[in-house]
Amino acid sequence: MSFSLIAGATWVILATAVATLPMRKQFPPGIVLLLVAPVLIGWIGVEHGWIWVALGTFAFVSMFRNPLIYLMRRLRGETPEIPS
Repeated sequence: MSFSLIAGATWVILATAVATLPMRKQFPPGIVLLLVAPVLIGWIGVEHGWIWVALGTFAFVSMFRNPLIYLMRRLRGETPEIPS
């Protein structure tokens, strides 16, 4: 198994651990996971091909859909309501 896949599996385990934390303690590690994910997906894509980038991106957007919706609304200048 390549090092990029090991790093990806570690990211998934860490994301699962963060999800078990109380909501107020999820923010700092969640931001780190949010920032690391695109780099990790790109790394896996370089080593294993575009199909894995597509699958990884789909999984990433599915996992972080509410924070991404919030950020997109903020970037467009809208007053975002916090998604439930």
